Amino acid sequence: MASKKDMRRADLVIPYVDPPKEKSETDMGGAMSTTLPMAAMFTRNRLIGWVSVVVSLQNWLAETPDQAKTASTPSYMSVFMSLMAMAVTYMPLFLPPPPGRGSTTAAAPSPSPSP
Repeated sequence: MASKKDMRRADLVIPYVDPPKEKSETDMGGAMSTTLPMAAMFTRNRLIGWVSVVVSLQNWLAETPDQAKTASTPSYMSVFMSLMAMAVTYMPLFLPPPPGRGSTTAAAPSPSPSP
């Protein structure tokens, strides 16, 4: 077994080259910064709103020039949308909803006194 020759030839070695990255790679940060403000507005959840502000600011600050060229919307638009989501979630504090329409804050009618 020790007498076997090594049949590998150095001139036939092909070096490894990373395959080129596809252009259709999904941008998870961009997807999060566009869907989180909508989720915050639909659920009126303030925690989701704050997370959307932080994620969109991080994406805006970490944006490369190549990402800015290929993006369908500018990053500052996602920051604006997350700030609007925060305004929507905090709106009931400044503009309380009107009583009635099934809310429990409306006063119940008092029974009329019997004669």
